[in-house]
Amino acid sequence: MDRAELERAADDPLPPDGARPTTFARGAALTFATRFAMALNSFFVGIIVARHLGPAGLGIYTVLNAINSNAAQFGVAGPAAAATYYVARDRRWLAPTFANAILYSFSIGGALAVSILLWAIATPSFFGTIPPALLSLAVIAIPFQIFTLLALNLFLAIGRIERYSLLDLLGQSALLLNALLALALFQAGLMTLVFLNTLAVVATALFVAALLWRQLDRHERARWKPDLALLGRMARYGAKYHALMIASTLVLRADLFIVNWLRGAAEAGIYGVASQMALLLLMLPNVIGSLLFPRIAAAQDASGHMAATTSRNIAFIMFIICLGSVPVSLLLPYAYGAEFRASVAQFWLLLPGAYLLGLEMVLVQHFVGLGLPRAIPLFWLATLGVNLALNLLLVPRWGALGAAASSTVSYAFIFFLVALYFHRHTGLPFGEILLLRRRELVRLIGSARQRLFSLAKA
Repeated sequence: MDRAELERAADDPLPPDGARPTTFARGAALTFATRFAMALNSFFVGIIVARHLGPAGLGIYTVLNAINSNAAQFGVAGPAAAATYYVARDRRWLAPTFANAILYSFSIGGALAVSILLWAIATPSFFGTIPPALLSLAVIAIPFQIFTLLALNLFLAIGRIERYSLLDLLGQSALLLNALLALALFQAGLMTLVFLNTLAVVATALFVAALLWRQLDRHERARWKPDLALLGRMARYGAKYHALMIASTLVLRADLFIVNWLRGAAEAGIYGVASQMALLLLMLPNVIGSLLFPRIAAAQDASGHMAATTSRNIAFIMFIICLGSVPVSLLLPYAYGAEFRASVAQFWLLLPGAYLLGLEMVLVQHFVGLGLPRAIPLFWLATLGVNLALNLLLVPRWGALGAAASSTVSYAFIFFLVALYFHRHTGLPFGEILLLRRRELVRLIGSARQRLFSLAKA
């Protein structure tokens, strides 16, 4: 591909085997819409929990969710990327990868759940005021969460973006329904809510497995068995990506754990609201990055033009989104309650870092799609070290404000490391990844206007 073709590649279909072609823009719009709905679900769940259980109850609920999501990401990050990589290039790997996903999920997921419980027994102070029975009930869901994430990536690999997105939304929407039932309708406590959430995770995993089984034809079903040789190759491929994702997940969530540990569940609950809103801003670059990765891998675009084109579009869009989020954040105390007034200033401190991290999430796909050089995981490990050091230094004195400042510095640090590395390897100037061209701006505005007209007519 020449430069012009690479810059247009985001609008071209990339049809995996046996799948209906889906343009990058259409897939991104669908995935973003479902992720936005999921974020709204989380927002309303937080309000319901805060209104019925207060800051301390929301703090425990937020930390439990963070424990499960971090454990699932810890267990699945590398294997999910490897599964997408192999199946997208050869559909014949779908059935054995499906079988491997079940084997992997319940062996590694079960080990992670047991490890968390043993950690809680050994150092109960780290988990603050979380009751052991509540923690035990929550971590039962971890193996099922890991399997669901792996299975959803297999749908993505075979081009079923609609199913990938809608199943993701289905599982998360159950959490809102559970909050309404357990807290708003039956006036039950946190134990009932966590029980219903665990049950929903199990049911979602079984439903996703059934749909994935139906995706296999009779020849693929005949090959449906674990393939340990394939599992070994996938493990080697995913090891570097796994290290990157573990470090990045810890950078994103370590601040909440440290606030809970050093300042208590109530302050963690307030900071969790600010952190959740900052993570909401990262939803769009996360979606774009997840869809850009297989396209760069397919095109093997070493020039960097595909990533740069996407990055400068995201730089402009994220700037508008971040500006708009400032007045919106003033509504947080009205939505969650007067006790959450401090979350506004915390969010404002997180905002510059969230903007830069959003750009990094897109730009780094250039390296992920080309085999992921070791420097990228090492950059994230260095950022994790900076993040932990700053949090331990600032949180004891400044509380959640110190955590927010630590996170913004860390997010800026990883962006500049990746941007410098991109510049060094591609030779493209920083303007290529940050500044939208006039014709691109005109096209972007025209596309947005067309979509608004379409929505108005509908």
